[in-house]
Amino acid sequence: MAGSPTARRRRLSIELKKLREQNELTCAQVGEALDWSGSKVNRMETGSGRVQPSDVDALCRFYSTSDELREFLKSLARQARTRGWWQAHGSGVPEWFSIYIGLEQDASTFRQYQCELLPGLMQTTAYASELHTTGAHMTPADIERAVRVRLERQSMLTRPDGPDAWFVLNEGALRNVIGDQPLMREQLERLLESMELPSVTLQVLPFDSGTYPATGSFTMLGFPDPEDPDIVYRDGITDAIYLEGEHHVREYTRAFDGLRAAALSPQRSRELIESVLKDYAR
Repeated sequence: MAGSPTARRRRLSIELKKLREQNELTCAQVGEALDWSGSKVNRMETGSGRVQPSDVDALCRFYSTSDELREFLKSLARQARTRGWWQAHGSGVPEWFSIYIGLEQDASTFRQYQCELLPGLMQTTAYASELHTTGAHMTPADIERAVRVRLERQSMLTRPDGPDAWFVLNEGALRNVIGDQPLMREQLERLLESMELPSVTLQVLPFDSGTYPATGSFTMLGFPDPEDPDIVYRDGITDAIYLEGEHHVREYTRAFDGLRAAALSPQRSRELIESVLKDYAR
């Protein structure tokens, strides 16, 4: 069973939608039969609202599921109501990003392209603090919380059950000076250290790579259970989008494969990072 409350809620919504479709019913028809609104059924299937175990029990009895499946889904509903470790940091983690962290914690594969900034999973305290200080109107306390969450997320790269992580960085992310040169020296040294982790592959897309198939940063998460479809995540200043459709996942997978093909090999990427690091030491 998936570990985070977010992943459990997502798995529950997938299973409930599957049961309805297997019974060839609409949300409105199910709602009418249970004296609910069709929108309530829809919210349960999209994960946009909390699902009570009693509601799951009613749905499973209506669909005539097995006792084992009913108890499993009720268990998912109960566990989906728990809080993730990152939620204890309150306003340091906006709701739209809290959803992403919950999914990230359960990913078995992690694919990310960064065109302007270095990956959050490899950032130093100073680099992350500088980004939060200049990039949003946050109180010092919220900045501290946000940075702490970012650093705690980095443990996923060193967990025994952590994801297979592949990063492609535009060369501009290496040369975009955040803070000052001493800060960037420390940050690129951290980047090189992260490349030593057995779960991490990192490539740099050089300035002279020509055209390539991407128009902005994105992350793709894959999950160990085949019932959980891959997700494409793109964030902005105040919100984020999550794409799960087969077409979206297929096109972003194709784009990421194109980026990997256009980028330098991991070894040549290391050499380029070391060269940029020397520039910052001057």
